[in-house]
Amino acid sequence: MNPLINKLVQEAPVVTDGAWGTQLQNRGLKPGECPDAWNLQYPDHVLQVARAYIEAGSRIILTNTFRANRLALQGYGLAAKAMEINLRGAEISREAASGKAWIFGSIGPSGKILMTGDTTEDELREVFQEQAEGLLQGGADAIVTETMSDLTEAVIALEAARHTGLPVVASMVYDSGKEKDRTMMGITPEQAAEAFAEAGADVIGANCGQGIAGFLPICQRFHQSTELPIWIKANAGMPVLEDGRAVYQTDPDAFAQHVPSLVEAGATFVGGCCGTGPEYIR
Repeated sequence: MNPLINKLVQEAPVVTDGAWGTQLQNRGLKPGECPDAWNLQYPDHVLQVARAYIEAGSRIILTNTFRANRLALQGYGLAAKAMEINLRGAEISREAASGKAWIFGSIGPSGKILMTGDTTEDELREVFQEQAEGLLQGGADAIVTETMSDLTEAVIALEAARHTGLPVVASMVYDSGKEKDRTMMGITPEQAAEAFAEAGADVIGANCGQGIAGFLPICQRFHQSTELPIWIKANAGMPVLEDGRAVYQTDPDAFAQHVPSLVEAGATFVGGCCGTGPEYIR
């Protein structure tokens, strides 16, 4: 086991951070605006988010780089700034942590679909390696490939991240199927666990997609399928639109009540995804 992951496992359960996008929206990010670009445009606001999670007790914070791969950034005209955005994202989180937390660089999906020919495996490998290298140069301690639904893309991202030599968390999003236990592409926790272990993941798990109650059976199935540590970051329920904004309806107390059950089910790392904030982590 990687030394950093081994150290953290000995201290389990480890509290990670919560959402970044909704926190930036609270600071003025407009619908359709690129959150990752704020690393260059409004670094002080990004720093505020990171510091708020540190102050709330996060032992691990992510970076504001979820969509900062070149393919996703193309839609904003920012593809050429991918390396800079990732490097600054890691630097900002490291500045906020000041040695009080570990920095896990965030890599999200490309937004392109392999099976329809929107991209190729070689192209994905190249853009994820570029992103991972930027996070490494910015000072990340580990990398999280998160909110993945296509197992092939997820494994490519994992392998690209492993090229840095940093430990890697591989996390899928379970939001489909009758029991909400499959990804959009039909991948089960068991399939992901097997593929990620074979590809060399240090930690595996799930994030986003649904409220925290739905993560218990997913966590249990991961735990039954692997000896690797498990990473869980649930949404604050499912959003409803109010005045054009997504509002998440699970409050911090209700969210936190589920955490002991997740830890009992095998979760090593627990935090929040969409709709959660520092009060949830606290």
